[in-house]
Amino acid sequence: MKFASLAALLIVAGAASPVLADGHTVASAEVAAALTINTPIETLMADDRAKAVVISHLPGLNEHPAYSQFKTMSLLELKPWSQGLITDEVLEKIETDLAAIG
Repeated sequence: MKFASLAALLIVAGAASPVLADGHTVASAEVAAALTINTPIETLMADDRAKAVVISHLPGLNEHPAYSQFKTMSLLELKPWSQGLITDEVLEKIETDLAAIG
């Protein structure tokens, strides 16, 4: 599955970080538990298990030419720009699989 060019359509949102305001990092189990379809895509791609889940449902997402422009968005935010490739059904499957690894 390939994504059409999103470059002209995207507004890049800020990325959430697993580093707390006091400079301490969140334990990896806590980060994994927080991985959802509302998590920035780049955060999902940084976790091997979450990346495998996302790529199994959206092959090539992380290799899309506009990846750098939408990686700070969540899958839910990207859905309207995906030209129908990210559906409610796909998001439900990803959400279920992400919960299983948490």
